[in-house]
Formats: sequence, structure tokens, C-alpha cells
Amino acid sequence: MTGFMTLLRKEILRFWKVLLQTIAAPVLTALLYLLIFSHVLEAHVQVYPGVSYTAFLMPGLIMMSMMQNAFANSSSSLIQSKITGNIVFVLLPPLSYLEFFLAYLVAALARGFAVGVGVLLVGVFFADIEMRHPGWVLAFALASGTVFACIGILAGIWADKFDHLAGVQNFVIMPLTFLSGVFYSIHSLPAFWQSVSHFNPVFYMIDGFRYGFFGQGDVDPWLGMAVVLPFALLLAVATLMMLRSGYKLRH
Repeated sequence: MTGFMTLLRKEILRFWKVLLQTIAAPVLTALLYLLIFSHVLEAHVQVYPGVSYTAFLMPGLIMMSMMQNAFANSSSSLIQSKITGNIVFVLLPPLSYLEFFLAYLVAALARGFAVGVGVLLVGVFFADIEMRHPGWVLAFALASGTVFACIGILAGIWADKFDHLAGVQNFVIMPLTFLSGVFYSIHSLPAFWQSVSHFNPVFYMIDGFRYGFFGQGDVDPWLGMAVVLPFALLLAVATLMMLRSGYKLRH
């Protein structure tokens, strides 16, 4: 696994050397969301009994930040390597496609977790946050991060320019995350839109992650994991198959 460890170290150093852009900026963005929404709605909305709106908002912002940055890390690394031509230095060594996949996956998870921890550390100054079920928090963080890291790898392989990645980010990632219950409970929606929300896999990621903090959610966490985990495994298999085929990388 020397090749895996080398590529993983390279990918982690890639985002670690520009912390202001890759870690600090997403944390600041989440903080701005927190300040604006909590200031406007804190006195008017209480989703769960005994849980302030600011506290309710925190897990959603943490998870949203983790998912978006897991996607951004793997997708931006691949598209930059393809455009600059240095992808050849990753393809020439005798790396298996599994090592290739795991290195990009773990690096994306590392960046996502770093941002998530940063948002959590900042958030404790604004709300009383408890973690009743840390096992669920970790399980949904890993499964959801895997989903978005795989989407990032697939998008990075498919894209030929940064505009393609921006299209995926703006027309797929952003709508799915913003319409998943980050800022609200789906029970506040009309019946039709509640039903539509159940077809959004990101809703189960956010809700299950939030359940780990408060022990309350819109759906049972086991149902959420039954949706998220197969989705993560399916995307992982699809990513491995694309890497094995050499699509837009070796051909």
C-alpha cells in the first residue's frame, strides 16, 4: 500500500497548504449562514421541543459543509490534474485503481471532516450543542462523505473543464443540499413537498446526522441509513468501475 499512502499524502498536502481557501473559507461561510438565519428565526421557530433554532441549525450546517467540501476536494483535484497535464504522474506508477480510489476518497473525507470540526468548534460559541448518539453522527458523516467524495471523483473524471464542475455544483449539489432540511424540518412543508423531500437522499443524510445530536428527527435513523448506505456502496462501485475502465484518464 505504499502507492496508496504516497498518493493520499499528496492529496492531503494539496488542500492543507491552502488552509485559508479549503478550510477557513467554508467555516466562515457556514458561520455567516448561522448568524443570519439564527438572528432572523431564533425567536420565531422551534422545531424540536427544548431545542433552540440555532442548535437545530448547527448539525445541518456541519453536514452540508462536510458534503460540499468532500465533493470539492476530489473533483477539483482531478480536473486540475487533467487540465495541467500532471495526471500522467499519477497514472504512470503501478497504482491499482483501488489504491487510486481510496486515496482520493480518504483525502476528500479528511477535508470534509476538517471543515465539519471547524464549523462545530465555532458553533459551540453560539448554541448549546449536545451529542446524544455519537455513533449515528459518525456513521452518517462517513456514509454521506463517501457519497459526495464519489460524486466528486465521477464528476472530476467526466468533466473536461471547470465549467462542467460548476454545472454539477450549481445544478445538482446545491439544490440537493439546500432542499434537504438543513434550515427547516420537512414537517413545516405542505404535504406534497414533504413527499417530494423523501425522494432526496441528502434529506436522510442531514436528518440522520441531526438525530445523532438531539435524539430527534423527521424519520427513523435506521430508515435513513437503509437509504444512505446502499447509495454510498452503489456510487463506490460505479466509481471503481469507471476508474478500472480508464474512461477519460488512460484513453
